[in-house]
Amino acid sequence: MIGTILIQIWEQSFPISNGMRHKYETHGIVLSRTPLGETNAFVTLLTPSLGIIRARAQGLRRPGAKLAAALTTFAESNVMLVRGKEGWRVVGAVLEENWFKKMNASAPRQRAARVSGLLVRLVAGEAHDPGLFQIIKGYFEALADLPVTLHESAEALAALRTLAALGLDAGEIPGDPSAFAEHLLSSIETERTHYIARINRGIAASGL
Repeated sequence: MIGTILIQIWEQSFPISNGMRHKYETHGIVLSRTPLGETNAFVTLLTPSLGIIRARAQGLRRPGAKLAAALTTFAESNVMLVRGKEGWRVVGAVLEENWFKKMNASAPRQRAARVSGLLVRLVAGEAHDPGLFQIIKGYFEALADLPVTLHESAEALAALRTLAALGLDAGEIPGDPSAFAEHLLSSIETERTHYIARINRGIAASGL
């Protein structure tokens, strides 16, 4: 069975002096959120330059929390981060795009969650491949803008590109990482069985 995943972001990240620590301002997409204690949460962010990072967000689950909208699942935001002894911490975030709302139906949201979940499971630590951001960003745009009839092919293409970026597929994949044009997805549909087989081999090779 095809397990799918993924998301993406445009980012430029640069350190800002902050006494003994540095603040990093970056662009990222929230792939997942995990509760931490009563009011805090861990967020998994996909960024162009820092790759995949997991950061603590204090007070995120309190009613009326300032950062809640910018750090909801599938939000694309400008994020301010600090790295300390316990890892990354989010200290600021401004929402740019809410892809969850733009997908506007449960089926595309579930497809986005499958690809995102696959990526999160495949990357145990931090991944720095900038291509991952391009793949996920293009995939989310496709789910928000393209006809529903093309979503299955978009999911398969996003999953295969993700596996390839992580070294789990070495075959040829048509198009640039962020490309999900209608003609490209139509060609994927004609060879769907072939692509699904490659996805299954990649997932099996990962040990998931």
